[in-house]
Amino acid sequence: MTIPQRTAAILVAAGRGLRAGAGGPKQYRTIGGRTVIHRALAAFADHPEVSVVQPVVNPDDIDVFNAAVSGLRYEAPARGGATRQASVLAGLEALVPHKPDIVLIHDAARPFVTPAVISRAIVATGKTGAAIPVVPVTDTIKEVGAGGDITATPERAKLRIAQTPQTFRFDTILEAHRRAARDGLTEFTDDAAIAEWAGLTVATFEGDVANMKLTTPEDFVREEARLAAALGDIRMGTGYDVHAFGEGDHVWLCGLRVPHRKGFLAHSDGDVGLHALVDAILGALADGDIGSHFPPSDMKWKGAASDQFLKYAIERVTARGGRVANLEVTMICERPKIGPLRDQMRARIAEISGVDISRIAVKATTSERLGFTGREEGIAATASATIRLPWNV
Repeated sequence: MTIPQRTAAILVAAGRGLRAGAGGPKQYRTIGGRTVIHRALAAFADHPEVSVVQPVVNPDDIDVFNAAVSGLRYEAPARGGATRQASVLAGLEALVPHKPDIVLIHDAARPFVTPAVISRAIVATGKTGAAIPVVPVTDTIKEVGAGGDITATPERAKLRIAQTPQTFRFDTILEAHRRAARDGLTEFTDDAAIAEWAGLTVATFEGDVANMKLTTPEDFVREEARLAAALGDIRMGTGYDVHAFGEGDHVWLCGLRVPHRKGFLAHSDGDVGLHALVDAILGALADGDIGSHFPPSDMKWKGAASDQFLKYAIERVTARGGRVANLEVTMICERPKIGPLRDQMRARIAEISGVDISRIAVKATTSERLGFTGREEGIAATASATIRLPWNV
């Protein structure tokens, strides 16, 4: 009987990424609506064959790291070192209590690693105990001397571009790293080089051209364009909601508890702003309306907070590989006054939805004292949502 192997992954995220330009460490920058490190870590945290995910971060970045990967599965971050090599060793030592059989070592600056590459890495470890993903070199490579003159043209057919995750038998690569540290050798640029130095045979397996490292500002521009092009199905939806006033001393509007001389008559908390936004998102998805997903006949939604409805709608977009491009809500009422609360409402919607506040608009108008809103019998709201989905026919 085959004994299942315990697989761990190390995510190396302690670097400063200076070549990527201004904006802080590149692993915490946003690309395609998500942080680079969230994309990289999620690939391993969500993989069914990876038991333990061990991040290694700069100690100054602990708070920003935890915020960037909120909701994902991972171990307490290990403290990164002055070099990538030192950071990997710190990650390996942190994994010792977990006793993994295999360890995958991945750069956080490679956010587009796929489940297929991770699965191939795990399988490839069985060949020699050490393997790395590679892709062919498509350009002719030249060796250049100190004076700038070409000294050699390597045979392109034998060249490959190395990627991560690089995969090893855990005990073997741990000992190799410890030996290198004892010998004062600190200039290895990847873990395969340490394995080679230690006398291991390093196999290769098929990498992925999309699994490239983000290094320069141009890399971010290129990948943003690629991600946007993949979301070519641009959709818009609209929503409308209204609630009458009843007894009470506050109303919920766009996720805020707003003091008022009346309350809402509603099955849930009556947040007309969020309800209209939910309907707008579901409309853009052609996925029913808020009543079909959260029927008022179901008593479990009695008095429910509406932020969970908005989170649910956003998750429906994410589940289809999409992104929210814009959210807009207009409140129609005489009172309470929305203007002083506008930016707080935008911030609260951003917090609930995960959409950047620059993509959220809250507006207000009155009905010039006409109709039920003009008589202050209730509040109405309209909303629109623009989303981008992969173009699937």
